[in-house]
Amino acid sequence: MNGVLDLGIDLNVWPWIWLFTAVVFALIELTILGGTFVLLPFAVSAFFACLAGFYDAPIEVQWLIFVVGGGLLFALAYRWVRRYLSTTEKPLGVGADRLVGMTGTVTDDVSAADTDRKGKVSVSGEIWNALTDLDRSIAVGTRVRIVAMRGTRVVVEPVLAPPAPSGGTS
Repeated sequence: MNGVLDLGIDLNVWPWIWLFTAVVFALIELTILGGTFVLLPFAVSAFFACLAGFYDAPIEVQWLIFVVGGGLLFALAYRWVRRYLSTTEKPLGVGADRLVGMTGTVTDDVSAADTDRKGKVSVSGEIWNALTDLDRSIAVGTRVRIVAMRGTRVVVEPVLAPPAPSGGTS
């Protein structure tokens, strides 16, 4: 007796189709998708459908294991990831935004109207293109604080040095 979902394929071939599907999904998950757990639940359900096929389960049961099992595993993984991401602290200042608040030194004059992108600042050993929102330019050697990121450039303002202690005696 042929199953309704056998698609004209010999029932003895289905376990191998499921095994091939499981391996292909797992390889795509690990290589192309980079462990995003999108196809992994379906790779697992295809493997269990493969086992069911080797135990001569009807093709309808194999498809049910693959579709429903994969969907349930996907939903469980999705809920787990959402819960994990909502309870895990994210590090502050990831990427270029980590520079905001840091200080650096002007290596090429920085101006607000820097259309030539000549202004540069050295921060933590890195040279960044810079600009300022001030009406005046900031000279080479000036200590600056990064107040924002604008695209790939840092927005800086001069750091005011604390007043020098008076050396006089009273």
